[in-house]
Amino acid sequence: MWLPMRIDVNGQPMHLDEAISIEQLLDRLDRTPGPCAVERNGLLVPWRTREAVQVEDGDAIEVVTLVGGG
Repeated sequence: MWLPMRIDVNGQPMHLDEAISIEQLLDRLDRTPGPCAVERNGLLVPWRTREAVQVEDGDAIEVVTLVGGG
């Protein structure tokens, strides 16, 4: 039996009804394909592993959009 997960994304609570990867979470947040940095529980998630890293109940996810300027 699947139980919903509760995570925090940029300090805001979010509930998930299914298991998803970091990449799928970014899709849900409309954060792809633009460049961004993602931390899961304080550790950087390399972009190459985002599809393989699964979100788990209680995770704290920080998504930071990278912008250029001058």
